This record gives sequence, structure tokens and C-alpha cells, in this order.
Amino acid sequence: MSSSAVCPHPYRFSSAACRFPLGNQPDGGIVSAQLLQGDVIMAVRKSAPERKAEILEATLKLADELGPDRLSTEAIARAVGLTQPGIFRHFPTKQAIWEAVAAKITEKMVGGWRTVLDRGGTPADRLRGLIGFQLRLIQATPAIPAILFSRELHAENDILRKSVLAVMNRLHAAIAREIAAAQEQQMFRREIEPDDAAYLVLGLIQGLAVRWSLSGRSFRLADEGLRLLEVQIGLFTAHSAEIMDVERRAESGAKPPASGGSQA
Repeated sequence: MSSSAVCPHPYRFSSAACRFPLGNQPDGGIVSAQLLQGDVIMAVRKSAPERKAEILEATLKLADELGPDRLSTEAIARAVGLTQPGIFRHFPTKQAIWEAVAAKITEKMVGGWRTVLDRGGTPADRLRGLIGFQLRLIQATPAIPAILFSRELHAENDILRKSVLAVMNRLHAAIAREIAAAQEQQMFRREIEPDDAAYLVLGLIQGLAVRWSLSGRSFRLADEGLRLLEVQIGLFTAHSAEIMDVERRAESGAKPPASGGSQA
């Protein structure tokens, strides 16, 4: 049966095998049928939310493969099997796609942070949890660092830039709160400014993500990041035992032990 053949019933055919378009879907996709030994397999029309999710996943995948600056709606349409008008039925502009991508990433991040913080534990434990989650998310979604350092973000898309900056500020605030809580519990040195320490931790994430990308993703991002975080936590807690001992002695009025030499 040729693609121009007319069938009295659109879902029943008499030949052993055939495949041809039955009509255009409202979302720009093609409804097709395949008959194999009397059985018809129909392409299922996807709902608008399913199509939108598919478009966003394809955008993230292509942003990683092609780079955000080279990404086009034509490439996205090919990846999901739609026409460009089909893409624009769900997202009226390319800007709208990027805004939805930013919202999707933000939702994943904020949901993961909330899960970590809800587990409880010490402030240091929650800090490890936040950084571990963030690095695992980047490893699973490598388009994130690609977007972060792209011209699309820094020079061409002010809305996307502000959206990414806002979510980075939220992560910075969450990290700073845990560092301040650790200071309150005398786990970290009190002379460290929590905001400054939080920027050091953020710098660890961003610098490591760049090294991971340049190395061809040759190491496990989360494992390496958590190892380096322990080094940083060690710097935050350096001499904390001595500081706490001095504070206890000052409160009790006791004199500090003599340094060096033996006592009689």
C-alpha cells in the first residue's frame, strides 16, 4: 500500500505491512500507523505537559552537546520529532524555552536542598549534603556548567542571567546559614565571616565543575568535590579545639598551661 493509498477505515488495513502518515497532530507531530501481520501500532499523541517536558530535556541535552550559544529551535525540533511551529505552540519564543529551562533547574536544585536540610544532623553534615547534592546534579546534568559560562547567559540573555544569579544567591545563603550554625555550636572558627566562607565553598563547586569539564569528565565529580570540601572544613575548624579550651579556661578563671619544658 503506498503512502497515498486511501483506506475506508483509518485504523484498518488489509496489506501485510504498511506505514504512512494519517494526519498532523495539533502539536506539530505526525500521527502514523504501522500494520504488521494484521496488527496496527499507533503513535500516541502526547499531552502538552509531556511535550513541554520533552522539549526541555532535549534543550538541556543539546546545550551540553552543541553548546548553549549554538542551540537553535530547529535543532530542538529535530530532536523531539516536531516542526518548528510545533515547538512554538508550546513555547512562543526561544527566550521562553530558556526561561522554562532555568525554572526546571531551579526546581530540581531547591527541591534537593530542601530534602538535605530536612534530614537534620549537624550543620557540617548538612553542608556536606548540600554540596554533595549540587555536584551530583551537575554530574547528571552537565548542561548546567555549559550554561553557566556561556555567552548566551552573560551577554545575550539578561533574564536567564538574573535567574541563574538568583538561584546561586539562594545556594550561597543556605551555605552561609549552615556555616553560621556551625559557629554557634563551636564547630567552626568564630572569626570567619559566614558569607565569605560560603563564597569559598561556591568557588570550590564552580572551579571543580570547570576542571571536570575540561578533563573530559575523567573523574567522579561528587567524590572529588566532597574530598576537597573536607579540606575546606578542616580549615574552617583549624585550632577550634585550642580556641574552645582557651574559652573554657577564661570562663573558669584557670590559667593556661605553661608551654614547653617539663613541670615539677
